[in-house]
Amino acid sequence: MPRTIPLERFRNIGIMAHIDAGKTTTTERILYYTGITHRIGEVDEGTATMDWMPQEKERGITITAAATTCFWRDHRINIIDTPGHVDFTIEVERSLRVLDGAIIVISAVEGVQPQTETVWRQADKYRVPRIVFINKMDRIGADFERTVQMMVDRLRVVPVPVQYPLGAEDRFQGVIDLIEQKAYVYRDETLGAEYDVVAIPSEYQAQVQHWRDLLFEKLAELDDHIMERYVAGVWPAPDEIRRSLRNLTLQLKVVPVLCGSAFKNKGVQPLLDAVVYYLPSPLDLPPVKGWHPETRQEVYRKPDDGEPFCGLVFKLMTDPYIGHLAYIRIYSGQLRNGDTLLNATRGKMERIGRLVRMHANKREEISEAYAGDICAAVGLKTVATGDTLCDPRHPILLEAIEFPEPVLVAAIEPKTREDQEKLGPALQKLLVEDPSLQLRVNAETGQTLLAGMGELHLEIITDRLYREFGVQVHLGRPMVAYKETITRAAEAEGKYIKQTGGRGQYGHCFLRVEPLPPGGGFVFVDEIRGGVIPKEFIPAVRAGVEEAMQEGPLAGYPLVDLKVVLFDGSYHEVDSSEIAFKIAGSMALKEAVRQAAPVLLEPIMKLEVITPEDFLGEVIADLNARRGKILTVEAPRPGVRVVNAMVPLAETFGYATDLRSKTQGRAIFTLQFDHYEPVPAQVADKIMQAR
Repeated sequence: MPRTIPLERFRNIGIMAHIDAGKTTTTERILYYTGITHRIGEVDEGTATMDWMPQEKERGITITAAATTCFWRDHRINIIDTPGHVDFTIEVERSLRVLDGAIIVISAVEGVQPQTETVWRQADKYRVPRIVFINKMDRIGADFERTVQMMVDRLRVVPVPVQYPLGAEDRFQGVIDLIEQKAYVYRDETLGAEYDVVAIPSEYQAQVQHWRDLLFEKLAELDDHIMERYVAGVWPAPDEIRRSLRNLTLQLKVVPVLCGSAFKNKGVQPLLDAVVYYLPSPLDLPPVKGWHPETRQEVYRKPDDGEPFCGLVFKLMTDPYIGHLAYIRIYSGQLRNGDTLLNATRGKMERIGRLVRMHANKREEISEAYAGDICAAVGLKTVATGDTLCDPRHPILLEAIEFPEPVLVAAIEPKTREDQEKLGPALQKLLVEDPSLQLRVNAETGQTLLAGMGELHLEIITDRLYREFGVQVHLGRPMVAYKETITRAAEAEGKYIKQTGGRGQYGHCFLRVEPLPPGGGFVFVDEIRGGVIPKEFIPAVRAGVEEAMQEGPLAGYPLVDLKVVLFDGSYHEVDSSEIAFKIAGSMALKEAVRQAAPVLLEPIMKLEVITPEDFLGEVIADLNARRGKILTVEAPRPGVRVVNAMVPLAETFGYATDLRSKTQGRAIFTLQFDHYEPVPAQVADKIMQAR
């Protein structure tokens, strides 16, 4: 069956924002106005189509990214609604990896918030063009102009408003189109499905002219064709402005800004128009780059149905009725039921059992999918998130997805013997779905440790274990995922000699360790000259080093940000073996690190507290007591203060309860991981004693 919609009319977009900015509410309106749903779902009532998990309905938050498809102005729009909570940032990361464009939703009341900055940086990393929807214009304290200025100050971008709000707070009626110079007034009785196009009211003429002039100036600075019109004093036609805006948006030079109120059903249709006007189709993006799995030569695939098949598995989900679902973004070629593909990441063959198109948790059977599509496959046995599927005759390996490191660890214990038997298989299914979750076993105590991105993350996992798999568990008090590193260079010798009745063991090496900057990871350098250690034993030394790095000398936490140089050693013609050199590498690393002034590192969280001005003193005093560093105190509007601080994760447990009691329940906060830094000496001593 041939393709029904041309590729240039495809839009693969994500909707992203800080928690509670209105992503899911916006998505629900998009589905309603495009005719996919016939009733508007509400997050607060637990009826949102995209928040289908029981935990999402109860808590009113998005936990897992949900995909759906809708149609607008003869265009097909594939949408992924992502979580806003920092504990589920992996869902945003893997969605951005496969999307072509994004809508960033910002609250007109709070403006640019910490998680807004995080998703913006993630979008920058994958070079995803985006538009901004300033939501909640109907709420008390909504300020369109302040929010636009916050985009300049905090996100360091060039926002280009193409709309201006018609009223604000309880007087918000609709939007003014700066390009067409028309006002759209929405009818409440039709839930915003119908609106009147009217002339711009006289009291708005001055503001509209000001913002139109700014729009003209910004485009003229970046577009030569618009500059010619600007110099001649001739306003470009609306189509010319939109064409210029589209080109500059795709080049990541500007960000079109729209506004509205998704909850009050105002401004969503122009947002869909903006998706069509300004966000890219797969054809607007460069060919996807990969490597040949064996030769490592660069390979490219164009978004074309005639090219060899190439797709990326970006999400796995366990469906209780049909088993594993693998979400695939198709970059080139065609995919049909029954096709046999190569999993280039693992070197294994996979057969497509069935293809489905997902609408949140509902499935629509399809027989084939094409370049630019997002679909899900049933029956894949060995795939994991980030794997590349391709035509076996034309192999290609795409860049994998990076997963964040967990910052919180808790012991997990089954409540009964029956739970113990079911716990392992249940956890394995959740680990396959969520790569930001890790399972470890403490060698000393035998405890099973679950590592995640935060308290809420671990809480949701235990809830899912009970509801989906019938496993009841007890979660111990969360523990901080400390790490260790070194502060200076050092050298050490590792020598392993063991003589037995027959053949002995001989491994001997010299290592130099050097500190790397934060986030430097692990670097291994081979400086062996003259064959003093044969080439076949060098990987064994590295393996010994990596194994020894799992437990640092201070408190047994993993070592990070380390450069290890293998520069000398010796071997025995008969007795040397891989296992001997592995042990020697491990011994040398442990000794070198002990001499390199090791320090303990702790995760530092970025904290934003929004509090009434009356409680500012108590909030700051409490943060100081928690070893917090106050960065800024802002006054976004009268009577309200925003405190930005860096606080060690270890000091944030129970903060929600303490903040409520200190501010009579009127302050709110957001917390997200920022970086690791050394633990103060007196605190480090207590941590090591506790271990």
